[in-house]
Amino acid sequence: MGSVGSQRPREASMASTPHGSMVMSFSFDSGHLEEAVAGATQAQGGRTRGIPIFTDSEEPVPDDRYHAIYFAMLLAGVGFLLPYNSFITDVDYLHHNYPGTSIVFDMSLTYILVALVAVLLNNALVERLSLHTRITAGYLLALGPLLFISICDVWLQLFSRDQAYAINLAAVGTVAFGCTGRAGGPGWAELSGGRGGRHGPSSAGTAGVMVSLSRILTKLLLPDERAGTLIFFLVSAGLELLCFLLHLLVRGSRFVLYHTARPRHCRPSRRAGYRVHHDVAAEDVHFEHQGPALANGGSPKDSPAHEVTGGGAYTRFDVPRPRIRRSWPSFRALLLHRYVVARIIWADMLSIAVTYFITLCLFPGLESEIRHCILGEWLPILLMAVFNLSDFVGKILAALPMDWRGTHLLACSCLRVVFIPLFILCVYPSGTPALRHPAWPCVLSLLMGISNGYFGSVPMILAAGKVGPKQRELAGNTMTVSYMTGLTLGSAVAYCTYSLTRDAPRSCLRPSAANASFPAGL
Repeated sequence: MGSVGSQRPREASMASTPHGSMVMSFSFDSGHLEEAVAGATQAQGGRTRGIPIFTDSEEPVPDDRYHAIYFAMLLAGVGFLLPYNSFITDVDYLHHNYPGTSIVFDMSLTYILVALVAVLLNNALVERLSLHTRITAGYLLALGPLLFISICDVWLQLFSRDQAYAINLAAVGTVAFGCTGRAGGPGWAELSGGRGGRHGPSSAGTAGVMVSLSRILTKLLLPDERAGTLIFFLVSAGLELLCFLLHLLVRGSRFVLYHTARPRHCRPSRRAGYRVHHDVAAEDVHFEHQGPALANGGSPKDSPAHEVTGGGAYTRFDVPRPRIRRSWPSFRALLLHRYVVARIIWADMLSIAVTYFITLCLFPGLESEIRHCILGEWLPILLMAVFNLSDFVGKILAALPMDWRGTHLLACSCLRVVFIPLFILCVYPSGTPALRHPAWPCVLSLLMGISNGYFGSVPMILAAGKVGPKQRELAGNTMTVSYMTGLTLGSAVAYCTYSLTRDAPRSCLRPSAANASFPAGL
């Protein structure tokens, strides 16, 4: 015979019936049923009173003491855009190997088109493939092309010019599919104590800054362009591998397991026991074997095996829980749901689409074609570095609280169209552009980067707060479609700006000056 009194208390549980009687709930981890019933019947008295329920002590909630989870998610965002930035930031090597081609424009358009397809597939497979599977496959698809291009193309030079051109585009497409396919997973953002909503934009900007600094350092320290490019790609692959290993390490941590292995706000007990239900009004006692559904001190009426009858007593039904077959919503219902959400966040949708449309019209395509006789190929590298750094600053500024009206935000995003004619004047007329001094494109890149980072992040933040919790995922998907639409249209229109630079003379770009470790005359 087990001793009931030796058990530790769990919690008191009382449920009110429609007739006003109070149902007292008693539970024991072990012991015979006779002792449990006897202990429960002693609770009857002149007035209703609660008796503690016995259970094991709860496991303390793990704490992200050193902010390791937060920085892991930060690096996850870095790994999302780092491979693509590595391909387009190596603009001097691309111009040297593929002169007179639109290689940067082709890479940009290829990445966006494949990413658009990956977004659609990701939404279709989000419930069929686990987040860990998608993230692991994405990292492998990102690491593979980086290592393949660095070893087989840059180092060993196994391919002809046309073959290398096509292989580089295929590598960019593979990277786009892998990185976009592993994007998502809002549950991870919720693990960092509420900071996860801000880590995405800043981490995306961090990737561009890291890649630009890496390219500048390798070009400064290694005068040989081939060796510098090889080290640059290997550094990018090493950073991507670091992000992957950190993901595996954090995934097995107590903090992540605590929040992902159990449903939110539900802490089941580690051991099962007996739960006794005593109805004071009917003077009736029912008991059951405590399962996970009741181990957290919930009311028995939450269990599928019980329901409250009109007399205020629990009636037990020993029938299994019926399986509910998922019914997919109709196409009309899907359109209706998206229409309702779009009516609320339409201004934010247009704002982010216009912002990235204007940016992709100019970056990275047209910026990579801005040349200078003294700076040579250093100018497009510096312009990309200025843009990435200022874009990072703009994304940080977007986290500052500010009350934006949707129409005002849309108007400010549309004002960025002034960058298009100004950048065109930096390359047109061919050979003698109107804004020929290198300070002009640097200042324009600074302003465009800050505005892109800010107006590309604020609509995403505001849209999530305009809808209810149940519609936030749908609002995020809708904003992603608008975002990808702006990127796709901007990449396509960018070819019109490339036609302005095709006939520009290259006589001042001597190989010794264009590919030197540091431009002469500075």
